[in-house]
Amino acid sequence: MAHNDLQIEHYSASEQLKPYVKTFLFINSIDGADNRLLPDTSIVLAFRIKGNIIDQSQDEARNLPQSVITGLRKSPRFLSYAVSTACLLVIFKEGGAAAIFKEPLHELFSRSMSLNEIIPVSQLELVEEQLIEAEDNKQRVGIVERFLLLRLDERRADQMVVRAIQKIKQTSGTIKVSALASDMAISLDPFEKRFRKVTGISPKQFAVTVRFRNLINQFSATESLTELALTAGYFDQAHFIKDFRTFTGMSPREFFKTEAWW
Repeated sequence: MAHNDLQIEHYSASEQLKPYVKTFLFINSIDGADNRLLPDTSIVLAFRIKGNIIDQSQDEARNLPQSVITGLRKSPRFLSYAVSTACLLVIFKEGGAAAIFKEPLHELFSRSMSLNEIIPVSQLELVEEQLIEAEDNKQRVGIVERFLLLRLDERRADQMVVRAIQKIKQTSGTIKVSALASDMAISLDPFEKRFRKVTGISPKQFAVTVRFRNLINQFSATESLTELALTAGYFDQAHFIKDFRTFTGMSPREFFKTEAWW
């Protein structure tokens, strides 16, 4: 994460939710901030406590709903936080959201959906009111945890997909999908369907996200563009730059000069 205009606090999940939730993140924007969010491997649930957040990723900017679930994507998002804006994010572990939501998560691809489309309005309004009235962020995390635990169905966890995710991460996204399906002892088509249903994205696009995230996190200023492309598994520099621009919205040279990303 690299943004100096946002105050960020992390909170750990309870033992029961740890298999599904990576972290709770409280974001506070005192003076307002613009943020570039790169594609990631986690589905995110966001509860806005106060203020306003504008999603400028589409052709037409729009105010985000008070409670929203955001799927995976292959291009960056651009968010503008108004002055005095605060929100609580639930960053799910890869595949973790499938144990909370029975809806097919691939339908969220490249989308941010208001939670009232999948949660009864009366139930959601109660949670939203409690979050606003809470005394501190620790109390807010407790409110959201209770909400998640009410919806948790551990039977929905697909262990084969969990193993496939681990394999992709272990290989920094370089493993071929056909080899991955073979490792899981399943044919390609049903493997891709199960993977997409649980993670919200195809295994190929998931691997691309892992690969580029890994590349960016380990970037050294001494590396040439050619070395960077080879590290990412590209032998054609033009193809690498095109895919990098899709992922970040910028060329590699432009991107590594900026710190305004998350």
